[in-house]
Amino acid sequence: MKRSVRRQALGLVLGVLLLTVSVVSLSTTSSAQIGIGISVRIGPPALPVYAQPICPGPGYLWTPGYWAWNDDGGYYWVPGTWMIGPVGMLWTPGYWDFAGGFYGWHAGYWGPHVGFYGGINYGFGYGGVGFAGGEWRGGAFFYNRAVMNVNVTNITNVYSRTVIVNNTHVAFNGPGGIEARPTSQEEAYGRESHTAALSTQMEHERAASQNRALFASENHGRPEVAATARPGDFSGRGVVRASAAGEAYHEPKVSPQEARGSSRGGSSRDESARNGGNSKSNSNERAMARQENRDAGNREQKTARENSNHNSKPSKQEKQAQKKAQKQAKAEQKRNPEER
Repeated sequence: MKRSVRRQALGLVLGVLLLTVSVVSLSTTSSAQIGIGISVRIGPPALPVYAQPICPGPGYLWTPGYWAWNDDGGYYWVPGTWMIGPVGMLWTPGYWDFAGGFYGWHAGYWGPHVGFYGGINYGFGYGGVGFAGGEWRGGAFFYNRAVMNVNVTNITNVYSRTVIVNNTHVAFNGPGGIEARPTSQEEAYGRESHTAALSTQMEHERAASQNRALFASENHGRPEVAATARPGDFSGRGVVRASAAGEAYHEPKVSPQEARGSSRGGSSRDESARNGGNSKSNSNERAMARQENRDAGNREQKTARENSNHNSKPSKQEKQAQKKAQKQAKAEQKRNPEER
């Protein structure tokens, strides 16, 4: 009897410990993904102009498209898509922000309210502040037909509320982009309990990273697959192509490997590297660096020549030996005529 009680007590303790470890692990993962995960020296292209595919059915929530980063190929477009999200939760999109010479990525998350997402106008209810595309009422999601593409024949939970549309397509927050700061309410929303991106979202992003046509170097800011009806579905009737690039695309002057940063620190020369890194100040600094390298090389060659000349001067003993040899040669020349 005592052994049975001990085993039950031990099992209860182990269960509590495992549950505690699971909760801590989940919290750590969520916090890590919500924080800054990537920093680069060149900014993302402007957001492309595209239409929203029709909502597949009730319960689907919209997640807007964004530019992600790949160390081998640079920026690539992750198409906007409809997906089944957690009941009662709303999606706060991720965003790029510029500070200290680097562009850092803040990952998106699910939560009871939409927090700060850099003031970026992702469209379709995400105009830069909050979300106007729909709302939860009990356990059902109601769509705002003014900004959401829904078919009322299969979705009846709808309403219509006018939304002011912002035509800005800049894809980052900070100097040179959208200079927005979180409100006190958004900061409070940011402290709420969050859920990181779903596995379907991560698979959707991974599939986009393997499609070369989605890289900015290939599509120049105008991807063929700008949005999809369902995650990972990049072909078929549910695919929408971009009608235009948000702004003129400029090819970066540095490779993705050179642009990748390991920290949020950086020098002032990096601040002019947005969308290309081809500013006049950077060119002048590179030219000055090349001139300094040439001057250093010339100084080294001059020093080598001087050392060589210094080492070639004969010593005092060598001078005496040379004079003695010259006297002997003259004496030989005098004897030769006498012998003949």
